[in-house]
Amino acid sequence: MASYYATVKWENQKEDFLAGHYSRGHTWHFDGGIVVPASSSPHIVPLPYSVEENVDPEEAFVASLASCHMLFFLSIAAKRKLTVIDYQDDAEGIMAKNAQNKLAVTQVILRPKVKFLNADPTPEQIKKLHHLAHESCFLANSVTSEIIVEC
Repeated sequence: MASYYATVKWENQKEDFLAGHYSRGHTWHFDGGIVVPASSSPHIVPLPYSVEENVDPEEAFVASLASCHMLFFLSIAAKRKLTVIDYQDDAEGIMAKNAQNKLAVTQVILRPKVKFLNADPTPEQIKKLHHLAHESCFLANSVTSEIIVEC
């Protein structure tokens, strides 16, 4: 068993908090000293109260799922002696009402494009690798969002 930690920091900049006129900009702090500027999504909280260039929780959710999938894919490919030289996933999260009529990221679409060195796996082999990666991903196993892998 393992535990994972993140620290989220926000500070009131003497704005009109009670009127909702305050920045949603904040920071995420991770072990090793990485600090990520974060904010609410401009789709949720309009500018100027969100910070468009910062990572928002919805983007981070999608990136986390795509990253987890990729890491398992790379591990499985290496075990099968398939050298991956490039991996890119233009992942997308869809916000919609769920079965309980609440807004949620109901669907995440992964669109991985993989290049191999000195190998040309068949589409069926690549699909199987992605299936195994999806089945192994801790985060995919932790969420109720539908995860679609387009490969």
